[in-house]
Amino acid sequence: MAEDRHQQRQQRLKQQVDARIAAAQDVRGLLMVFTGNGKGKTTAAFGTVTRAVGHGMKAGVIQFIKGQWPNGEKNLLQRHGVEFQVMATGFTWETQDKENDTAACQAVWQHGKRMLADSSLDLVLLDELTYMVSYGYLELEELLTAVHQRPAHQTVIITGRGCHRDLLELADTVTEMRPVKHAFDAGIKAQQGIDW
Repeated sequence: MAEDRHQQRQQRLKQQVDARIAAAQDVRGLLMVFTGNGKGKTTAAFGTVTRAVGHGMKAGVIQFIKGQWPNGEKNLLQRHGVEFQVMATGFTWETQDKENDTAACQAVWQHGKRMLADSSLDLVLLDELTYMVSYGYLELEELLTAVHQRPAHQTVIITGRGCHRDLLELADTVTEMRPVKHAFDAGIKAQQGIDW
């Protein structure tokens, strides 16, 4: 009796899922945003980059805010043809130099615009981009134009806290990471290979 109810419930679920799959017929690149105050935005984005590369797709990565410390994702993915362009100034709260940070952002953004116009790239990751917009280092309209004009098949992933509402509205998929508990708050040091 319980087995019959379970089977009926699962059959209804299968019908609903099958109907949603049948209705989804549009094929194009996506705009994905990983935002929120929780850890894991960049990790989730790199998981998608790794998946794409594993399926033979071509990807490029722009990293804003990151410094020159070891980068495990870069170490792995560059060996598989993924181009990385890194702002390499470190955290803006450490540099505290808006003029130089803006110049560094603009320099790496030129590579971002090139990648967003490159039809050979299936996926472009703009890691920590949200801060560049909120700090005024990068004009929102320039970013929106580049995203709108990208090749139709190209997927773009944007990460960072405090994503601008216009990007959230434009995005096809938005995931908000929410902090529940973090080891660092308990005094546990961030670890290479785990946290970065």
